[in-house]
Amino acid sequence: MDATTQVTPTFLTQHELSELLRLPERTLEDWRLTHTGPPYLKLGRHVRYDVQDVLVWVQEHRHG
Repeated sequence: MDATTQVTPTFLTQHELSELLRLPERTLEDWRLTHTGPPYLKLGRHVRYDVQDVLVWVQEHRHG
């Protein structure tokens, strides 16, 4: 990939992320309230997660 290539971000809904991480949606809601979960975007009233941000967050929380 050269410097002029654009990478299109992929945004996930709360439901899609809960399925990906195999966690309840309520857990993601709690994490947003306590600022402990993956970074998210608020687009109007809609919450979206950039998949690249989520992958970085998951790696940062890896143990062992």
